[in-house]
Amino acid sequence: MLLPHPTKNIYLYCTMQTIVVTGGAGYIGSHTIIELLTQTKLTVVSVDNYSNSNASAYERVKKITGKDFQKLEFDLCDKTALNQQLSAIKNIAGIIHFAAFKSVPDSVADPLKYYHNNIASLVNILDFAKNNHVTNFIFSSSCSVYGNANELPVTENTPLQKAESPYGHTKQIGEDLIEFFCKANPEFKAVVLRYFNPVGAHVTGLNGELPISRPNNLAPIITQTAVGKNSLTVFGNDFNTRDGYCVRDYIHVSDIADAHLKAFDLIEQNRNKQQLSLYNLGTGNGVSVLEVIHAFEKMSETKLNYKVGPRREGDVIAVYANNDKAKTELNWLPKYNLDDMMLSAWKWQLTLEKGDY
Repeated sequence: MLLPHPTKNIYLYCTMQTIVVTGGAGYIGSHTIIELLTQTKLTVVSVDNYSNSNASAYERVKKITGKDFQKLEFDLCDKTALNQQLSAIKNIAGIIHFAAFKSVPDSVADPLKYYHNNIASLVNILDFAKNNHVTNFIFSSSCSVYGNANELPVTENTPLQKAESPYGHTKQIGEDLIEFFCKANPEFKAVVLRYFNPVGAHVTGLNGELPISRPNNLAPIITQTAVGKNSLTVFGNDFNTRDGYCVRDYIHVSDIADAHLKAFDLIEQNRNKQQLSLYNLGTGNGVSVLEVIHAFEKMSETKLNYKVGPRREGDVIAVYANNDKAKTELNWLPKYNLDDMMLSAWKWQLTLEKGDY
């Protein structure tokens, strides 16, 4: 049961319910845990095997929130370990499933790794949910499922095109799998959140994206380039867009995190209109790579040296969201603009430079 908070437009949980967050040490997972700990009374259990993350994220979460939570370390592809570890958790009210490999170029280079990890982990966590009567499930999907869409902005009803990468295809398969699972299990409720391009860091500058190896996402490459630790190559400037550069919908990571709380409220309170609910999470604005670079230069007061290279296999030309459905049904509204995103990313990079993380 949920009770309205007397002073905030959020909900507090009046029973000791637990929410399991897979991939909780990752970029979006750790920011979502921050929001769970600050906006709800849910007990949080995080699962991660640190294959593309670091346990140091948990200390940053604790520093920001002043709260601790349970952490489990195992591979979700290991069904035996998953069942042993999660079966010991009591009162699981829902699962937020982030854990997946997510690099487009890496998936092109090593597709089998992506199909094995992203699909097997989903199958195993759904099987656990079924066997343990966990009926609320939130799935981390991606705008990559749209491929090179035949209409912009894309709505949730925009026909999906052929995926441009194995990563995008694993998300298409994941969505289909959840749809079939829902049909076979009428008591199960799921929300699929199609992220556009999460960027930025917590407003404190104390938690952000921390790639284990060379980053593939634009924002950390930009910030590392600004401090001389990386070089920025823009992959193509001859696309059919307003300035020749790829167009994306960049959304602040904390806005993405907040949407997960609202999605959980939706299904926990049985306000969902369908058994499987699907939402785009984006600002609704298409921004070119060059415009992102200029926004960072303005907010950081730092000039970036970059070069233009050939197009990268797997990249779509342009994609940005129609987010009306999320605004209406989830009561979700992005709070941060592109300048906010770039400033928070820069603050996080400066934190990293100080070694204070």
